[in-house]
Amino acid sequence: MDNKLEFAQRLRDAMQAAGLEPRPGVLLTLFNTHYWGRSVTFQAVSRWLKGESIPAQDKLVVLASLLKIEPEVLRFGEEVRRSAQEYRQRWDVGVGYLEREAFDAFLQLPPPQRKVVREVILTFAKVHGKAEVMAAEPSPAYEVAADAAVRKKAQP
Repeated sequence: MDNKLEFAQRLRDAMQAAGLEPRPGVLLTLFNTHYWGRSVTFQAVSRWLKGESIPAQDKLVVLASLLKIEPEVLRFGEEVRRSAQEYRQRWDVGVGYLEREAFDAFLQLPPPQRKVVREVILTFAKVHGKAEVMAAEPSPAYEVAADAAVRKKAQP
């Protein structure tokens, strides 16, 4: 199914769950009385409900607030919420004090140093068979630096 059509169905469902009739006129009046930007047209709201377009993020946030639903769920569906919860749980359960301390130190670094540290970590992950989870390949210069670090640490 098309993303726009799926969004339109979620929008209509959210309107009904909020006790509103899923019609453009109803949504237009409600939206324009709460949106701080330029008013939207009947045609724009009609296109949202028909699955011909998806509103911009600022409008989506207002719609979600009015309909008492999370913006990401309105835009992408319940699967996004479940995925985010699983990801968050992985961090809550799998990360201890030492890792959190390292992450905090990492976040204090300037961006160029963060990039170096990230590439070193990804190189170590690749060496230890985790290449499939890597987002990007590190450069060969960082691989040499990582190999040297491993050899230095292995020395008594």
